[in-house]
Amino acid sequence: INTPTHFAAADREKERKNMASFVDDEFQSANIFIPEEWSDAADSIAYDSNTSPPPVAFVCGPKNSGKTTFSRLLVNVLLQRYKKVAYLDTDVGQTEFTPPGLLSLTTIDKITSDLSIPCLKTPERCFFFGDISSKRDPKTYLAYIFALYDHYRRTYLLSNGGSPGNAGVPLVINTTGWVKGIGYDILVDIIKYISPTHVVKISISSVSKNLPAGAFWLDDDNSDVATVVEVNSARRDSFNRSVLVQKDARLLRDLRVMAYFRQCFPSDMKITTIKELSRALAAHPPYEIPISSIKIKHLHCEVPKSEVLYSLNATIVGLAVDSENFPDCMGLGIVRAIDTLKHVLYVLTPVPKSSLQKVDLLLQGFVEIPTCLLQVQGCISPYMSADVLPSA
Repeated sequence: INTPTHFAAADREKERKNMASFVDDEFQSANIFIPEEWSDAADSIAYDSNTSPPPVAFVCGPKNSGKTTFSRLLVNVLLQRYKKVAYLDTDVGQTEFTPPGLLSLTTIDKITSDLSIPCLKTPERCFFFGDISSKRDPKTYLAYIFALYDHYRRTYLLSNGGSPGNAGVPLVINTTGWVKGIGYDILVDIIKYISPTHVVKISISSVSKNLPAGAFWLDDDNSDVATVVEVNSARRDSFNRSVLVQKDARLLRDLRVMAYFRQCFPSDMKITTIKELSRALAAHPPYEIPISSIKIKHLHCEVPKSEVLYSLNATIVGLAVDSENFPDCMGLGIVRAIDTLKHVLYVLTPVPKSSLQKVDLLLQGFVEIPTCLLQVQGCISPYMSADVLPSA
């Protein structure tokens, strides 16, 4: 999967009111301004050292400061020197290459021509955290991030890991905008574990919302050698001050979820509105999965055993492969119906059947089906169809 999520353009306010069509809403190309200090910062990270070991860049800052845009810029600059770049996405609420609720490590080998266009890519490895914030379970959140970094380190950094072709793969780590309280503590824990070569701190005009100056994560007796790169937000007003841009986070998550399940259909199939997607999902045969072939786990909450199956109905689940450590996630699915007499689940997912056959664990968290998909007038609910695909 490497499908652009750039849908037909539509007016933002109209989309807010009735969610009538897909839009590329995370950024508007005309509003993206790459200042010289950003370009200089990216160049310094990519070119101020030998290619081995490659740079490990940690991008942080408050909400809406431009972390994702800078990370995209940095990936592009690094690809001018390296054949591919690894990207560790730690923001479960505003994910870069996956639907929300996932923590992922993705490798990129092509320059992005337009920094305003987010796209879905198949991660090299990912875990289903099952929430849009780390607040409910910081311990598991950190454990997943550490495991993803360990995978990168084994595969691309250790001399005895992977193949010679894996040498010289830099890493970009994008982070959440939660930089106060527990969010700050989590950020410090991640930096200390990863020990990046560069820490990029983006600041906005509201000083109280920014991270502390300098190497804020260091203890007094720590001699960490990371290079701190401090830049200002690229979003400016007429007085050349950075401007905190408010984004509709829920709208962006809904769009990303819909873009993900749009992949159930051929790319040339005409689906440009939410109504068209709802109708397509309603007509799409789900996979039939025997309940006896899978385990079910609820994340961040406890569900009585008698209610487990009922709680799954009409929900988004992580499709995972169980293991002794952490379950690898193959992707997401919608549990469209449950037949307790036949003891089967009906699941909609864009995950290929070859990967779906490995799935033996369903993870339920708090990633929700966009309400707009359930409220299209004149459309049969996607969870009412009797058509099914052969058992996975």
